[in-house]
Amino acid sequence: MAKTIIHTDRAPAAIGAYSQAVRAGNTIYLSGQIPLVPATMQVVEGGFAEQTRQVFENLKAVIEAAGGSFADVVKLNAYLTDLSNFATFNQIMGEYCHEPFPARAAVQVSALPKGVLVEVEGVVVLNA
Repeated sequence: MAKTIIHTDRAPAAIGAYSQAVRAGNTIYLSGQIPLVPATMQVVEGGFAEQTRQVFENLKAVIEAAGGSFADVVKLNAYLTDLSNFATFNQIMGEYCHEPFPARAAVQVSALPKGVLVEVEGVVVLNA
């Protein structure tokens, strides 16, 4: 099966050896997004809520570049540096993802790139 690399200038450029997303068949594998502002490649100003919204805006841009929407997301993995932010994460995720919700894991990690507080990756299936 051929794979297609998904790229958009509306999301941060990769800061390592990876693509923003890869499409294989009808499945899109989204690389982890951290709260970088695409135009500046700097971490968005503010705290956890602002960072989480930026992450979801970045994911939205990549999903749309692949021809999908949050309704097509089947799985998200969230990495938080502090699980005390779990309720805030849930609330903001609910602004982007609606019932039926995708499958999800949310775990606490000791650190993330650039010292950010949250990173999210996912899987999208088009025409499911």
